[in-house]
Amino acid sequence: MIPHFSDLSANERTYLAWIRTAVSLMGFGFLIERFDVFLVYTTRGAVLDSGLHLRASEWLGLGMILLGAVLILLATRSFYRNARLIRAETESAYHGAAVERVLTALLVALALFLVAYVGYQLTNLH
Repeated sequence: MIPHFSDLSANERTYLAWIRTAVSLMGFGFLIERFDVFLVYTTRGAVLDSGLHLRASEWLGLGMILLGAVLILLATRSFYRNARLIRAETESAYHGAAVERVLTALLVALALFLVAYVGYQLTNLH
């Protein structure tokens, strides 16, 4: 039997959840980066403020893709650190909520930006 198998398995499941989250962020970033195609299609060619519109979606999409890549690196570091701590014979304190807090703040900021961005685009279609 593998010592601490249930703890190591839980660590691996957590790691895979972070990887799924990162891949979702990168996919959503790609979708946002291409959001201009959707808006042009739904407005049937209405004239949009293309300078602001294209730049905002491109930068936000690129930022989400980079955030996903950084999240993969942080999750991998955390996975190996936790695996090492699980295998260690000594007890240590848990200290790992900072990444979750930063990610939550970034996702709330993203949601607020998207609400404002889509609202602005919809009100300027006239």
